[in-house]
Amino acid sequence: MSRPALVLFDVNETLSDLNGLRGRFEEVGASGDHVGLWLASTLRDGFALTATGAYADFRTVGREALRAQLAQIEALQRDPDDAAIHILAGLGQLDVHPDVAPSMRRFAGAEVRMATLSVGPAENAAKLLDRAELGDLVERHFSVDEVGRWKPAPDPYRHAARECGVALDRCVLLAVHPWDIHGAKRAGLRAGWVNRGGREYPEFFERADAESDSLSGLAEAFVGEQ
Repeated sequence: MSRPALVLFDVNETLSDLNGLRGRFEEVGASGDHVGLWLASTLRDGFALTATGAYADFRTVGREALRAQLAQIEALQRDPDDAAIHILAGLGQLDVHPDVAPSMRRFAGAEVRMATLSVGPAENAAKLLDRAELGDLVERHFSVDEVGRWKPAPDPYRHAARECGVALDRCVLLAVHPWDIHGAKRAGLRAGWVNRGGREYPEFFERADAESDSLSGLAEAFVGEQ
């Protein structure tokens, strides 16, 4: 497998550990298990907007999805709007997964360029990696805000590659979400799937070029050979 010139990291769940939001859900009287449902609802609505030629940013869609979700909880201890604000503030305090630092350092040691590509705000990704003392390893933070279309539409992937001056087939996206892998592949990039949950990959999506249960394993797969 040829070594990539540029690695694009997805952010939500790939780099950031969203389990850090569980405590904030519980503080407002909701179950921590609502984290996954909230993210899935946010992504669904963002995808729907893109599919219909419309756009709203992650903050807007995520806040509304969360407020509607919280409003259905009888045991909620705060007004849904206030509870949503409290929970979403936690996005700025998340930690990275343990495999993030070694994988990024492995790519850096192989002189592979790195950037992030998120459906969320670019500044969130920058702050996340700065807190982890990894910010100096990443040259750019891209957001779908720059093209007004959510991943997995091809525009965000191609925009990131173009802005970095790298051919699509020399770029690799690393992500935990199969739909993101599929989007990158359809856009002309290569991709690596981080299967942290031991799930089966959906047969209807284009497969990744490499799969591992950790980002470290993917770093080994992509830079272990010339």
